[in-house]
This record gives sequence, C-alpha cells and structure tokens, in this order.
Amino acid sequence: MLPKLSVLDLAPVLEGETPADAFLHSRALIQLAEKCGYHRYWVAEHHNMEGIASSATAVLICYLAGATNKIRVGAGGIMLPNHAPLVIAEQFGTLESMFPGRIDLGLGRAPGTDMLTARALRRDEAGAYQFDELVDELMSYFDDEHRAVIAVPGKGLNIPIWLLGSSLYSARLAGVLGLPFAFASHFAPDLLDDAIDTYHRNFRPSQFLDAPYTMVSINAFVADTDEEGEFLASSLYQQFLGMIRGKRGKTPAPTNMDELWNEEEKKQVLHTLKYTFAGSKETVYKQIMEFIAQRRAVDEIMVNGPIYDQEKRRKSFELLAQSFKEQA
Repeated sequence: MLPKLSVLDLAPVLEGETPADAFLHSRALIQLAEKCGYHRYWVAEHHNMEGIASSATAVLICYLAGATNKIRVGAGGIMLPNHAPLVIAEQFGTLESMFPGRIDLGLGRAPGTDMLTARALRRDEAGAYQFDELVDELMSYFDDEHRAVIAVPGKGLNIPIWLLGSSLYSARLAGVLGLPFAFASHFAPDLLDDAIDTYHRNFRPSQFLDAPYTMVSINAFVADTDEEGEFLASSLYQQFLGMIRGKRGKTPAPTNMDELWNEEEKKQVLHTLKYTFAGSKETVYKQIMEFIAQRRAVDEIMVNGPIYDQEKRRKSFELLAQSFKEQA
C-alpha cells in the first residue's frame, strides 16, 4: 500500500516579497493540495527568520483551515518549550472547535530559532530537558478530568498529538506514550532509520494508537523534465548554502549552483538535504519509492517544496499527487 501524501509549508518569503505575499501563496497551495487529495497540511513554528513567515503558527493554521473544507491542517510543529502548555491547549482547542475533526498538533522541543531570540520569547532553557513533563501537562488539558485549571476551549476535545524529531529523543517518547511520530528527514537525514527503529521498539499501544504510525518528511521538486526539477531545487540549496556561510535570507530564484558553491560546501549541503528528490514526476516517484523500500514502516510522506515560482510550485505538488494516483 502506498503511503499517504501530505504537505509541509514553512510559508517561505520570496526575495522581493513580504510575509503578506507568503500567506497568499500558502492559501493558494493548500487549496490545490485539498483538490489533489493530499491528506494533511502542516506549518511550522520558526522565529527571527526573514525567509519564513510561520511564526504565529496557530493564527496561520486558522487562516488556512478557513480557506479549505476537509484537508487536515496542523502544526509541524509547535516548539512546546517556547510556550505555556495551557496556552497551546487553548489555542488548539479553539482551532478544533472552529474546524472540528481537522486539526493536528505536532510538538517539537527545539527553539525553532537562535538562542538570543529564544530568550526574547522568554523560553526557559531547561524546557528542552523537561519536554516529557510539558507534553504530559499539555495532554492533561484535553482530558475530561476535573482539575483546578482547565483549558476552555480544549477540555474533552480529541486533538491528535504528534511528536516530531530529528534525533532519537522524541522517537523514544512518542513510542512510550503511544503517539504518532514524524521525523524531520528533509533537513536531518542521519538518524532517520535509527529513530524509526527506536520508535517501534518503544511503542506501547495507547488510547491514541493501537500500532506505530510513522511519517517522514522529504523535499521534492517535480517538473516536466529532470533538468527543470533539479534547477528548481537550487532555491533550497542556496538557502542552506547561506546558512553554512552565516547568512539567512528570503527564498531566492533558482540559479546554477556550480557558480556559487565550492566542492566542500556542495558536499555539506547535499548531505544535509540528502532526501531531496528532484526531476520529472516519473523520476521523483521512483526515487520516493526507493526511499520507502529501504526502510521500515513509513505510513506517510510529508513533502516540503519551497519553489520560487509559485505557479511551478503548485504544479510540482500537482504532478506529485498525479504520480501517486496513477500507481494506486
């Protein structure tokens, strides 16, 4: 059986544009994703990044869910140590009350930014080491038990909670708690297989899941030809090259990477973005199927595709969905 297909959108801000433009692009993309049959659409919390507009994640989820009718919409994720668990329970309780049966809450423990900005968020640096307790507290606000402090809205609502990770920590915790697990292999490939194994080894059936459920994220750039797909991917390569060089910025137009990076930089970028698949829909589908065949129990693929040209971005997701439907 083919895995489900979903979308990861960081609300990229393009060079020459503003966050307001990014939100309009995201609205158009989620509407296309719903039409094409994608299962869910997630946005992720980031801060102090000129090229990513999804900092107020719950607000953006509300905007996107309001523009659609049935696709699941959620956070991939909320960086829980940045927030009081009660506030997140109230925010997502509100979203679930507005859009019943369509909201996901994915949780991460990284700051989603640099440490200076983390302090500006009033983030307790110990929070990452108390992630288990923060997750337990958050989950408690959704149950029906009587307690002194309740989340309204939130109490008694069934909001799927996911744990997200790029290491083994959240994989183990997701297994112990019997929650679904998503691994950020689109930028952290090294521990993917170990994390999936850790999750399965530690999984305990729960009120949420009878069996493990694993989602992995990849980057995909689909076009009419292999050459065009590979060219479109250069926007992502430029962003990661900028990080290596200590420069962050907006999503750039595609270009010839051989004119920008040296061999060591190329090696580093391509390693970090190991699970980036680019080319025609036939090529990318084959690459994704090989990726799935090499590992254990991938139930869902979440696709990141930060293409500069928005018409080509939407076409990329449309072609990818077509390739899966043709093989269903």
